[in-house]
Amino acid sequence: MCFSATANFVGSGVLGAVGVVTLTRVKHRRELLFAALPTLFAIHQFIEGFVWLGLDGILSPAVAHDMGAAFVLYAQGFLPFLLPLSVLLFEPDVRSRRSMLPFLLIGGGTTLYILWALTAFPLQVFVQRNSIVYINQATNNTVVAVLYIIATCGSLFFSKVRAMVLFGIANLAILLVVMEIKRYAFTSVWCAYAAVASVIILGYFWKSHPIRPFRYAESI
Repeated sequence: MCFSATANFVGSGVLGAVGVVTLTRVKHRRELLFAALPTLFAIHQFIEGFVWLGLDGILSPAVAHDMGAAFVLYAQGFLPFLLPLSVLLFEPDVRSRRSMLPFLLIGGGTTLYILWALTAFPLQVFVQRNSIVYINQATNNTVVAVLYIIATCGSLFFSKVRAMVLFGIANLAILLVVMEIKRYAFTSVWCAYAAVASVIILGYFWKSHPIRPFRYAESI
């Protein structure tokens, strides 16, 4: 997140509260992963708070690097797979779940490549214009970026759940703004605002409580 460790820790606390409330509205195990996204984002922002502390000299440079690696592991390594998987599991019927399979496959392939890149090439973590920049030479390219966007936003647009479409629109809009204004710090800034957008998830779980669970018994 921009600005400071304090912004990350405060944001993490707020998102953690949102995440806990969201999880209390879960009515079926298939809903759990999608409902857990605000909590995962809260943990993610908490981790970046320690990156700031390391970069600010309050903690050691080793802490900044290790926490930075953990931050990128989730943002780039796991999220492209977890997000389409959470959407697929949550879809109300077998036909809509099948339509999510291409996004899950793209996300899985992207995740495998990024996980390899994160282990094969060094990670650079530094501050530039009040934002944290994360650079890995094998993941900072256009092809990976396009696959990442398809994996993390694509399935949301094809969901039959209206709140997921809204979440996808919010994330894509934020993504385009960040790419235009702070491309150099994309990973940090987009994840922060995507986390804020996860309030949409709480709103959906709160309002849809009477109509869930869906007919999850059907197989893919």
